[in-house]
Amino acid sequence: MSQADRHITVTCAPCCWGVDDVSNPHLPSWQTVLDEAAQTGFGGLELGPYGYMPLDVDTVGAALQERGLSIVAGTIFDDLVDPDNRDNLLRQTREICAFITALPAPMRHDGQRYPAPYLTVMDWGHDERDFAAGHSDRAPRLSEAAWAGMMDNIRAISECARDEFGVRATTHPHAGGYIEFEDEIAKLAADIGPETAGLCLDTGHLAYAGMDPVEMLRRYFDRLDYIHFKDIDPQVFSRVMGERIRFFEACAQGVMCPIGRGNIDYPAIRKLLSELGYSGYITIEQERDPRNADGVTGDLAASRAFLAKTGF
Repeated sequence: MSQADRHITVTCAPCCWGVDDVSNPHLPSWQTVLDEAAQTGFGGLELGPYGYMPLDVDTVGAALQERGLSIVAGTIFDDLVDPDNRDNLLRQTREICAFITALPAPMRHDGQRYPAPYLTVMDWGHDERDFAAGHSDRAPRLSEAAWAGMMDNIRAISECARDEFGVRATTHPHAGGYIEFEDEIAKLAADIGPETAGLCLDTGHLAYAGMDPVEMLRRYFDRLDYIHFKDIDPQVFSRVMGERIRFFEACAQGVMCPIGRGNIDYPAIRKLLSELGYSGYITIEQERDPRNADGVTGDLAASRAFLAKTGF
């Protein structure tokens, strides 16, 4: 398929500017993120972590409209394991879904399974897993009871988003969370049916956790409603895998690089998605330290150019 293919739209996310922890004092303004996303040629982006952009439809809606942008997904990025976190998770779900569904809807593509915007759901906030990111052999696993509690939280989020707002939840395996490795993705897919939620697979997180992104995208294609793209610098990756380091500390050291400059086989991914007929949104992510945000537009332009040359 050519760059003009209408079956896929490539978007970006605030994490490309280093926006992951809303308490970080070095974050750029959300207006800067919108400005630079539009300047780099994107027509859409994700909302970013809860609390980053104001959930004010008039203010953000006007800012998006001025720049020709739409919001393609909101994010739950929080502790999905703790049963006592349920009320907080559902409050975030309702506030985010009410907000993103009040904005102008992103374009729907022929063959797209579920309309955007989506709600990506990621587990986060556990030191014992954060320091074991990428290391399946030493990462502790949840007990059966704790895993079942996490599944209950994911079902509650997903059913709330679906039943109250018509938003499709997509569970996103994430390095440093309790859904990261191949065995955990298989268990998630078995426990959360397609009637409840889909998957958002991220090529970079899959590779970081020791999996082949092409193989995993093929294996779970029937559950794949949304995709994230990133790339991994093999030299930085090799070094940080030998250190005791948190995932976002590795990102601050440049483990994620512009797409096409790392070790993920994007021509093979393009061939696979064309063969299987993927239709919808793909979001570029390149996590970094926000103090290195001066390079964002250049990196995003390089990623876009490489993907266009690869057929996206």
